[in-house]
Amino acid sequence: MTKYFITGGAGFIGSHLTDSLIKKGRVAVYDNLSSGSKEFIARHFKKNNFRFIKGDLLDEKFLNKAMAGSDFVFHLAANPDIQLSVKKPSLDFEQGNLATFNVLEAMRKNNIKKIAFSSSSTVFGEPKIIPTPEDYGPLLPISTYGASKLACEGFISAYCHIYGFSAWVFRFANVIGPRLTHGAIYDFIGKLKNNKKTLEVLGDGNQSKSYIYVKDCVEGMIFGTSRADRPFNLFNLGTEERTEVKDIAEMLLEEMGLSQTKIIFTGGKRGWQGDVPQMLLDIARIKKLGWQPKYNSRKAVIQTIKENITNQ
Repeated sequence: MTKYFITGGAGFIGSHLTDSLIKKGRVAVYDNLSSGSKEFIARHFKKNNFRFIKGDLLDEKFLNKAMAGSDFVFHLAANPDIQLSVKKPSLDFEQGNLATFNVLEAMRKNNIKKIAFSSSSTVFGEPKIIPTPEDYGPLLPISTYGASKLACEGFISAYCHIYGFSAWVFRFANVIGPRLTHGAIYDFIGKLKNNKKTLEVLGDGNQSKSYIYVKDCVEGMIFGTSRADRPFNLFNLGTEERTEVKDIAEMLLEEMGLSQTKIIFTGGKRGWQGDVPQMLLDIARIKKLGWQPKYNSRKAVIQTIKENITNQ
């Protein structure tokens, strides 16, 4: 059985990946629980092919020991919230760049050659071509989160060429679904639980982005790693449609039966510094291999709203 090592495996996306990979082999989840939760993976704790390791990627010695014997690393651990890094830019350097370097070094020392990495559409910055293909350039991120992801891609590429690694890098659209811990839908539900009279929306509400359902995202990652075999494989993962933030707010109010709630926009084309207001990825490359999402952007949003209203 393949021995998978998942960094951030107790987080939002990581826990869903854990759910899928445990059906295929042995899974070790390595997580410091700064944003993840044991509850997300609790169903697996008594399984013989699962182990949980509470650890920080900045602890090099502990990481090297924990990773020993693994066959395939899925590296998902990172700062999950772009807005947090606006207030503390060192967060993305430490939890992104330095953590990824430590993962690559632990792989090298343990002679582990395969890595899948969760990158982001934010590496593109504000591209002039939409939908944006993988080979678009120059890549000019407008957030430290995007800059960190791009730097991590570069380090992974270098290790592939120098040390013979095989890598699968996936640039995600906005990932949503059950166990959501941040983002517009999560924030809107939290705001409405405190005040049902008004709903504040950051920006002008015209921000238009692609949303991918988390199970589609996980299936795309697993599909890509099984179908592409170059030393360095790069894929966009998203949907082929966009959803505006103001539409998300309206769908949520309708689902919650809050027809009298007033939506208030803070103004400006972006919600916060570092926010990319227009995003749609070209997913033709992975579609050519036979993958496509089951949910389009709107259906992913609606499904996520229904799942998170009662669980958040």
